[in-house]
Amino acid sequence: MIIDGHPTIRLGVRGLLEDRYEVEEVEDGNGAIELIDAIGDFDVAIVELATCSDHPERGSGLRTIRALHKARPALGIVAHGPRADRQAAAEALDAGATAFVAKNSPCESLAEAVDAAAEAEEYVDPAAQATDGNGGLTRRQREILQLFADGCSTEDVANKLDRSTETVRTHIKAVLSRLDARDRAHAVAIGLRTSLIE
Repeated sequence: MIIDGHPTIRLGVRGLLEDRYEVEEVEDGNGAIELIDAIGDFDVAIVELATCSDHPERGSGLRTIRALHKARPALGIVAHGPRADRQAAAEALDAGATAFVAKNSPCESLAEAVDAAAEAEEYVDPAAQATDGNGGLTRRQREILQLFADGCSTEDVANKLDRSTETVRTHIKAVLSRLDARDRAHAVAIGLRTSLIE
C-alpha cells in the first residue's frame, strides 16, 4: 500500500513494485486505515514522511506510521522521506516504521526497503547513515562488506545481489563513513577486527 499525497509519486512507486507486489494507493493515513478495514491486511505500507502543507488535514507521516503500527503491529512500514536524514530515519523507526528510505535515493534502495519490511527486517537508507547495533551497518551493508572481503569486485557484488553498481557504491560510501574508514580495504579490516564480517 502506497500512502502519498502526490499522484505522480504513487504512480512511480507503483511502477517500481507492481511486477512483484499487488499495489493499492491512498492519499493519507485515514484512507490507509479505511483500506485495511475494507480489504484486509497488507504486507507493507509505504508512508510519505513529509507533511503536505497544501492539505494539513492529512497530518504528518509520523502520525500515520504510529496509527498504522498501533492498528496492525505486524505490518511492515517503509517511511519514505523527502531526503536522506539521520534524524528523520531515527524518528520514523521510533514511531514504528520498519524501514526508512529517501525519495532521492536510487530506485533499488526503495525496492530493498520494501523487501526488508515484508520480511520484518529493519532497513535504513545507506545515505541516511543512521546507526544500529551492528557497528552502524545495515544487514545489506554487512553483506556487501563481506563480499568485498571475499574478494569480489563492485561489479561482482552488483551481479550477486542483482543490484546496480551505483547502489553498491552508495552502500559502500555509507560503510566507509559509518566505520570511519579510509578506503574499502580499511573498512574490510575494521569489519574483520570487530567481527562485523568473517
